[in-house]
Amino acid sequence: TGGGGNTDTLMVMAYDIPNQTLNVMSIPRDTMVNVPWDIKRINSVYNYAPYYDKDGIQFLKEEVSYLIGFQPDYTIVVEWEAVGELVDAIGGVEFDVPIDMNYDDPYQDLYIHQAKGYRKLSGEDAMQVLRYRHDNKDPVTRKRRGYLDGDIGRIKTQQGLLKAMIEQLLQLKNVTKIGEFARVVKHHVTYDLPFEEMLW
Repeated sequence: TGGGGNTDTLMVMAYDIPNQTLNVMSIPRDTMVNVPWDIKRINSVYNYAPYYDKDGIQFLKEEVSYLIGFQPDYTIVVEWEAVGELVDAIGGVEFDVPIDMNYDDPYQDLYIHQAKGYRKLSGEDAMQVLRYRHDNKDPVTRKRRGYLDGDIGRIKTQQGLLKAMIEQLLQLKNVTKIGEFARVVKHHVTYDLPFEEMLW
């Protein structure tokens, strides 16, 4: 939703069953890939694949496999609304916003205004922090303020916020909210994991 159908955030997750650990690797959205259309970035694959009679998810799996050396077993597609609703369901998430964030894009109906610092984020705040890349261009200097290390800084923030969400989601007090979490997943998440795998 928004962004013209491009995938805004790509993560490869590997679950180590014996050690019960989850490893996550982010793939920068502007990573170059060899595709038959002009926009040769990984974030365009899901969106453009149908124009070439390809399934978006399968084609994305293939392109990811060229980058990491293996094809992921399963995929989970999360719409932005799910993030905000999950954060609201757990009563907000404590997080240290790394920089001031100010960006307006009326075309996407996207408005981001977050102050640097540690505080409890609402669902709307969390979605803004996750989506932020850089400020609008300064009208005088024509430069953009943002992460000093570009998309890598954005990835660090996304992974940090994801970790904070998971830690707070798994707190005992949230056990009673399982039904609400399930409703959010049902409406905003699509996946090809078998039900048994999902429970595991």
